[in-house]
Amino acid sequence: MKFDWEKSQELALEEIDAALEDMPPPLREQANQLPVTFERVPNIELQNDGIEVDTLGIFTGDEMSEAGATVLPSQIILFLENIWDFANGDETVFCDEVHTTFLHELGHFLGLGEDDLTERGLD
Repeated sequence: MKFDWEKSQELALEEIDAALEDMPPPLREQANQLPVTFERVPNIELQNDGIEVDTLGIFTGDEMSEAGATVLPSQIILFLENIWDFANGDETVFCDEVHTTFLHELGHFLGLGEDDLTERGLD
């Protein structure tokens, strides 16, 4: 199936909303502080900063502070065309990967490292 930007954004938003609904209220409140944006692929500036062209998502900015506040402009960026390619055009796999990538990047916001995320099945 061909990549559809509008449809992929709708599916991604639905998946993120579902992931947020499944979270305990205190974690949901923290997650709601963090904007999530969509791009097709990493732009040239991100690539020049070392982000691989096939990256699925990134967390940028500062981790949540100990006091629970964030320092803007922290955000999660999901690269929907890359996720679509990773899913080989399968809508179900795409939604699953949006879910996993969102939670992975949210984990970075919450201060988890790669090993912690791998242990939780979010690699």
